Amino acid sequence: MKIALIGATGFVGSSILNELANRNHEITAIARNPKNGENQNIKWAKIDATNTEELAMILAGNDLVISAFNGGWSNPNLYHDFLEGSKSIQEAVKKSGVKRLIAIGGAGSLYVAPNLQAVDTPAFPKEYYAGATAARDYLNIIKQEKELDWSYFSPAFEMHQGITTGRTGKYRLGLDNPVFDEHKKNVLSVEDLAVVIADEAENPKHHQVRFTAAY
Repeated sequence: MKIALIGATGFVGSSILNELANRNHEITAIARNPKNGENQNIKWAKIDATNTEELAMILAGNDLVISAFNGGWSNPNLYHDFLEGSKSIQEAVKKSGVKRLIAIGGAGSLYVAPNLQAVDTPAFPKEYYAGATAARDYLNIIKQEKELDWSYFSPAFEMHQGITTGRTGKYRLGLDNPVFDEHKKNVLSVEDLAVVIADEAENPKHHQVRFTAAY
């Protein structure tokens, strides 16, 4: 499969890139600061996600676009930049002629109670509020998209560099609610997040809907 991966050097994107490469997909790895690699299945491209027209040309000819775009957690303009970048990517995918888009969003919009999203609870970490709100607002935007076969992935609440389980290849899927384990924890390693996304790429189960996964 020919796959374009946006945000290929980030924490999430680099794990997805590694998983896709190990599955021998032909990847166009897109980043603001691309790396040099020796994997013959990876072609790097340097571009800003907000350059819609140029991005569309790079995406053309792929079977699928995966967006692991992130405006940068330390970016004071994170809310604006995440929304603008995400909308630009969505438009570029349409202009490119590619029909499938998997967008990686945030966990903050998962429902922890009826009509209550995690980002709106008092315990939600304030340092993540701007990014989580932007991801929630973009989910509401992409829900209106009728032209693309899109899916939007919300990771587990605990999905960070401190999760050391590595790649197990095991996970459980959900939609709008967190997937809790027997200890009431919502956890997934970034390596297994990459497995989830690669599995969805190869065997699509989610069409114009948000989904999530955890152990």
